[in-house]
Amino acid sequence: MKNILKISLLLLCGLVLTTACSDDNDSNPTYQKPTQFVLNEPVIAGSALDLASSESVVLYCSQPDYGFPARTIYSVQVASLDDKSDATELKGSYDQAKIEVSAASIATAMTNLMLARGMEENDFPMDVPVHMRLKAYAANSAGTMIEGSEIFSNWITLKNVHLLYSLAPVTTPEAMCVAGSFNGNSWDTALDMVQVYDGANIFWHLVYIDDKGIQLNQEHTAGDFVVGYDDINVGGDLADQIINADGMIASNNPGWYLVIATTSVAGRKVVYDVQFNRPEVWMMGPITPLGAWSELEDGCMFSVPEGPNEEFISPEFAASVPGGEGDGVRAYVKIPGFDWWKSEFMVYDGVIEYRGMGPDQNDASSFGYRVAGKKGQRMYFNFTTEQGKIE
Repeated sequence: MKNILKISLLLLCGLVLTTACSDDNDSNPTYQKPTQFVLNEPVIAGSALDLASSESVVLYCSQPDYGFPARTIYSVQVASLDDKSDATELKGSYDQAKIEVSAASIATAMTNLMLARGMEENDFPMDVPVHMRLKAYAANSAGTMIEGSEIFSNWITLKNVHLLYSLAPVTTPEAMCVAGSFNGNSWDTALDMVQVYDGANIFWHLVYIDDKGIQLNQEHTAGDFVVGYDDINVGGDLADQIINADGMIASNNPGWYLVIATTSVAGRKVVYDVQFNRPEVWMMGPITPLGAWSELEDGCMFSVPEGPNEEFISPEFAASVPGGEGDGVRAYVKIPGFDWWKSEFMVYDGVIEYRGMGPDQNDASSFGYRVAGKKGQRMYFNFTTEQGKIE
């Protein structure tokens, strides 16, 4: 009887120890770097595939073995060359071993790859092979890659893919802005450039440019549309003062410039022809000495400040104007090839407002009234803060 009890106790202890060891290993898994990651060949690999009439291409893969059920993030690469040397990664990621890849994203990537190989738009459509593989990595709870966990799958080939030209047409920008040391190079507070009336592809602004420089952009964020010195054709009255400062558009004679950016399209590229002209601001209309509505009238040009946060100041008004529905104070910069009113502006409630592509500034759909002025008053404009006054 004693022997039976001893054997039972030993068996019970062994079971407890075994269970404890098993629980300890399960709660502390050991990471291992995977050595194999298989992308299965789709059943459509040898069939004709028209990307334009397809929504997606479905891929299946085995999950890399990290030694425990790790969260795995996948991305897709495509190549057009048999040696895969032109592989490019599609946008987007996936967290399952069944991956539905947008047919449109494949078509866009392949179109770019074929253009890089010297093809032109009129060479499309074409039937091409599309080589594909996956990239995977293990991610932590924040979705960040665990160092050293990246692994690539084998390549598979879709042998007969019908490819249309799949790039949207390149168009001139609908908006432009400018940032520089005058605003701490912040795109959040970049100055919005102004479109010229009847010149949707032409943008202007008065800008202070120093030896550290400025950049242009289509949007208020850093990204693919930032334009530096190497991206522009320099022209204008003061072109010889514009220099390259580590890719920035800088000046060897810091000061104010009337910057005029004319945009056009050549092939798949937006071309920026940028003039750097004298920073001339003019007053116009009955407030001028002649009151003759003539452009660039003598004695009508504003003084130009020295610093980036100082004001342009007009000469004294030669006459009073009632504003409202009558004549008002008028100001403009001269854009070569355009009448003065196509680049005019005025101050309303302390803020500079530009006509741009909009209606006349006494139109009910804009500000609806002219601004009054008294003989002897002046206009003051700060083109860095976009503020102004008449007093």
